[in-house]
Amino acid sequence: MNASLPVPATITTIRPLTDDTTLYTLDCGLNTQNNGVASFLPGQFLELSLPGIGEVPISYCGFPSAGGAIELCIRHVGHVTTPLNRSVAGDAVGVRGPFGHGFPLDSYENQDLLLIAGGLGMAPLRSLLLALLNQRQRWGELTLLYGAREQGALLFLEELLQLAKRNDIQVQLAVDRLEHCLEGPPNCRVALLPALLEQLTIRPDRTCAALCGPPVVYPYLVSGLKRIGLPDERIHLSLERRMKCGVGRCGHCAVGTFLCCCDGPVFNYAQLAGIEGALA
Repeated sequence: MNASLPVPATITTIRPLTDDTTLYTLDCGLNTQNNGVASFLPGQFLELSLPGIGEVPISYCGFPSAGGAIELCIRHVGHVTTPLNRSVAGDAVGVRGPFGHGFPLDSYENQDLLLIAGGLGMAPLRSLLLALLNQRQRWGELTLLYGAREQGALLFLEELLQLAKRNDIQVQLAVDRLEHCLEGPPNCRVALLPALLEQLTIRPDRTCAALCGPPVVYPYLVSGLKRIGLPDERIHLSLERRMKCGVGRCGHCAVGTFLCCCDGPVFNYAQLAGIEGALA
């Protein structure tokens, strides 16, 4: 597949998640040219285009499908994602990808895994979470920490509450605002996301952390993880918000000598430490 040219896909289902965020399922088809975009690793991204409007980088949200279906969680705030909100099932879009390097699943073998999501960062981490649950026997203890500004902004809340009932994963939710959690879901605290780290007891020599969320919270999360003993190379962060062209031509995603779309968007903190503005 030519990485510079989008291939056609069809919107099959549209599911509102919050007031401004929607889950789209796309059918990319079964032919060789199209189906490559549906073969991805958690943490990778694609470019989504609307004919005559433009394109935007979007992280994969679901689990790879042999049938050519992909899920994308999209917040309607930009010049492409806002008109996308007027789409209906059956509409055509363009896709190209996958791009970048995802979370290093092979290195997670037999490790305890700590997933930390903030706000819309739950979308890419949902892809990782589904992959981990699909082969649950490969990993050790599994913990998810997810924070948002209020209960209504928690993505995939019903899914997460069902997961919280399982005995092979810990799920801890948090919201910023007290009034929105007075009668909120179970396992929900009123706290900022970094505060959830204070309750954890981990085994630093066999724990890996995967982070995705607003850049402003990354320094606090990294500091908290280091405080409980996690080494830099075991902290993996997605810089997916820096994505632009997807193929390293525009330089928009440059971090030090790295191009996030080619070298990332997932990095371990040892790679980013000392690079000014890397987590901004």
